Amino acid sequence: MAATGDAFRRARGRALSAFRHGTPNLGAGRRAGDDEYEWKGPFYFIQGADPQFGLIKAWAVGDTNNGDDEWKEEIKLTEQAVQAVNKLNPKPKFFVLCGDLIHGMPGSQWRKDQERDLKNILKNTDQDIPLVFVSGNHDIGNTPTRETIDNYCKSWGDDYFSFWVGGVFFLVLNSQLYFDSSKCPELKQAQDVWLNEQLAVAEKHKCKHIIVFQHIPLFLREPDEDHDYFNLEKSVRQGIMEKFHKAESHMEQVTDPTLRGSLVNLSMDLLDEITELFTVLLWLSEKLEIPVSC
Repeated sequence: MAATGDAFRRARGRALSAFRHGTPNLGAGRRAGDDEYEWKGPFYFIQGADPQFGLIKAWAVGDTNNGDDEWKEEIKLTEQAVQAVNKLNPKPKFFVLCGDLIHGMPGSQWRKDQERDLKNILKNTDQDIPLVFVSGNHDIGNTPTRETIDNYCKSWGDDYFSFWVGGVFFLVLNSQLYFDSSKCPELKQAQDVWLNEQLAVAEKHKCKHIIVFQHIPLFLREPDEDHDYFNLEKSVRQGIMEKFHKAESHMEQVTDPTLRGSLVNLSMDLLDEITELFTVLLWLSEKLEIPVSC
């Protein structure tokens, strides 16, 4: 089983240590692990979201701010999820949790206990299935600060980063910086610069697909829908979508049809059923398919 500590902090230096990262080395001096830049055929990974220890009790008593003093049901459900993931054969490439790892907001009473219990379960994930973490609003706050983000990074690794697996380029974003960065505008600007750089890499190199993970979805149903708590503000949304569409258009302009790819944004939010850990199995093939949920 995976050891504690590093299993939760593999995202460092804006990359994931479980896989190769950065610009593909396509020259003669190949390095060990460079094959992750190359498409070799279909594979799959597991996506979950909102284990959110403490939410079920808080929701039941009608006190989402202070009613999260019990999380037995979340423990049970997360244990079931880990057991199910460990039984999969062949093994998924990784297991990503898309935010709201615990319910307690930064500075709340039960936060450290919730985090401890979640890690005690996740450490039992098969060591050959790397864990990937995405920050949500309950992890860094609805209006994050440098301090709340730093504290998250100490526990779970970088709040945004990239990695390559099997010729697919994965980007993890901190969506709270797009929701409300009023207390740390410089951090949002830094992520914007980094994202532009990463999409430039994707445009230059022929990855099969680009997949983006974030907690708050760009939109729920329609790209031009009104802004509310569960999506991003329209102007912010449009700016990000334009970046993504530009990157995707460059991928589609590749003349060799076997090298053409796609970009897809994957996110989860509280709209998932709060009584279960939502898990979806994603199968990556020549065309991106999402056929199974469990």
